[in-house]
Formats: sequence, C-alpha cells, structure tokens
Amino acid sequence: MSNTISAPENAITAADEAGGGTPRLRVAERNQVEFRACCWNDLLPDDHEARTAWAYAESFDRSPLLAKIKAVEGRPGHPPIDPRILIALWLYATLRGIGSARELARRCETDLPFQWICGGVSVNHRTLADFRVAHVELLDDWLTTGIAVLEEQNLVTMDRVAQDGLKVRASAGAASFRRGTTLETLLAEAREQVETLKAELKTNPAAANHRQRAARERAARQRVERLHKALEQLPLVQAGKPNAEKRENARVSTTDPEARVMKMGDGGYRPAFNVPLAADTQTQLVTGVDVTSSGGDQG
Repeated sequence: MSNTISAPENAITAADEAGGGTPRLRVAERNQVEFRACCWNDLLPDDHEARTAWAYAESFDRSPLLAKIKAVEGRPGHPPIDPRILIALWLYATLRGIGSARELARRCETDLPFQWICGGVSVNHRTLADFRVAHVELLDDWLTTGIAVLEEQNLVTMDRVAQDGLKVRASAGAASFRRGTTLETLLAEAREQVETLKAELKTNPAAANHRQRAARERAARQRVERLHKALEQLPLVQAGKPNAEKRENARVSTTDPEARVMKMGDGGYRPAFNVPLAADTQTQLVTGVDVTSSGGDQG
C-alpha cells in the first residue's frame, strides 16, 4: 500500500508561485550616488506660499540695501547674497512660525520651499542673523506694510490679538547690580583711571606696552559710558519701587544697565529682558514684537 499523499489539483507551491526559483525584486538602493536633472521652478506648485514670499520680496525697494554693497562691477570683492533671498527667507520663516536664524539655516538644507527660495545659493545662520540685526527697522517696516496689505485683503482680521511675553536672559550677572551711591563712586574712579591712562600715553608714547595701555584706556572709557547709562536708568528703577526704603536700595547693573531682575519660567530670579509678542489669533501671524525692561506684560 503506497504512503504517498497526492496534493489537491488547485494547490500551488511557493516555488511554483515564485516561478520555480528565488524571486527577483526591485529593491531600494539609498547609498547609490545619482545625478538628477531638474529645474527649481518645477519643484513647487505655482500657488505655493514660498512663491508668494518671493514675489513680495521682489516688490520692495532694495536701493537702501544695494547702496551699502561694496562689490560692484569692475572692482574686486566677494559678491554678497541677493537681499531678496534673505528678505524672502525671513518672510516665509515668519509665516511658518520660525524666528531662529539657526533653525532657518537648517530648514534651508532640509526643506524644499526654503531651498527653492535660495535657488542654489548657500546661506548660514550667521548671515541670516546679521542681516536681521543690521536691518531691524527696515524689515520691521516692510513686515508692518505686509500686515496692512494682508488686513486689507481680509487675510488677517486683527479682530482679536493675543499678547504674551518671553523672558530672555541678559548678559549681566547678579553681582553687577549696584546702588546709586556705589555707582557714583565707581564713576568717579573710572574717570580718574581714564585721565591717568591718558597722561601715561602722553608722557611715554614709545613705551613697549603702548598697545596694552591704549587697550586699557579704551576699556576704561567704555566702563565710564556704562556707568553713565546705569545712573540714567536708576531713576526709572526707583520710580517702580512702592516705598522710599526700596527706592533708596534700588540697584542697576553696571554691565547691562537696561536689564532688570525678573522672575523666569523656572521660578528663579535673574537679570533679563521681556520680549512681548502680539499675534492675530485667527491666522497666528505675529503682528508686533518689542523688547522691554518691564517684567510684566501689562501696559
């Protein structure tokens, strides 16, 4: 009697299904170097927000920015980045809720819309930050104009605006805060030091340590200027004190006179500034930014 069991006629083995051998598949090869021919304009839809930001940047009068560029035709010098690129990057970053130059530089390496705005031009966080700081008033004015245009087109209603403050640590230590009498004493000492150093430079200008004395004189002058600013800020600090005793003990930093001791997010108190932000609640578009010495958001 035979022990062979015959399979059903409709049964198909794995080997039969794979063609009688090991399957041949097209697998992903991500380590292969590949050159692709493409055009930047073909990578984004025509109605993409990045194109809108670029068109808006092109509408600005760039003459104030171009007038400061020293690299011109017929003269040596490394050509800088087109201001329209930097303007469009910051505009699009604002629409995406990005305010950090480092984060914006990272997006220029990873995100297609930011790469499209760059159009093959490399940018770094230092260039982005320097451009933002060097043209604060100009860019704020353009952004204000942009908000007005968006409001006129009913894209931003401004019916409800939310405000919140962000505490930013100041470049000053707690030990740099001094009372008014101490500030006046330090100012007198600093002035005396400046005069002494000036006399030394005049009497012995060819000394071996001439450069060191010049540096010391410059540092002393800067210290006098900071102390002057601290004394100017003292009445403002005193005005915020509730009684005479606290006004008498009011202190101002000799390192950063405009800084104030504020309560931080972790519950501690440190020298800081308050950066209030105002935003349209419907579109979440930032409509106002300021830096104040007030620890509260009211007013």
